Amino acid sequence: MNDPFNTPAAPGFDDPLEMLQACHGRITAQCDTLQRLVAHLQMQGNDEQAGQAARAILRYFDTVGQYHHQDEEQDLFPVLLASGNSEAAAYVAKLLAEHKVMDAAWSALRPLLIAIADDSANTLDADIAAHFTDSYARHIVFENGRLLPLATKLLNAEQLQVLGRCMATRRGVTN
Repeated sequence: MNDPFNTPAAPGFDDPLEMLQACHGRITAQCDTLQRLVAHLQMQGNDEQAGQAARAILRYFDTVGQYHHQDEEQDLFPVLLASGNSEAAAYVAKLLAEHKVMDAAWSALRPLLIAIADDSANTLDADIAAHFTDSYARHIVFENGRLLPLATKLLNAEQLQVLGRCMATRRGVTN
């Protein structure tokens, strides 16, 4: 039987790299919801459940999803680049290029989700949704498998503490 009181705590701002990885899990869950939404719309049309899913996806990627990219672009990537590590520099260049692709994919998808949320459309372009989710999936695999392990080796405790504080401040968390 599962013990609800013996579950590991979600990573916090004191472990920013783990927090970024945990965020990848939540992004993946939102992308899974998006794929289910596409199928739901094809089978059921735009109903209340579809509207709720569209609003949840919009809410997530308009807030937390943006914070995540800012955490990386404004805080993590500059510290990695400052390390002078050539592997880190190559990874950051690749990931920044992928962020542009994902931002463009979001710009294409967002108005379609708004139309579902507003009940002014009955379908969602499956290719646009797939491009968005596939872009994130590839990005997350690379980041979790390559960048975050390298960041663990390169960043010292003070740099991690600053990174965590910046992430907390971005979200309005103060202690």
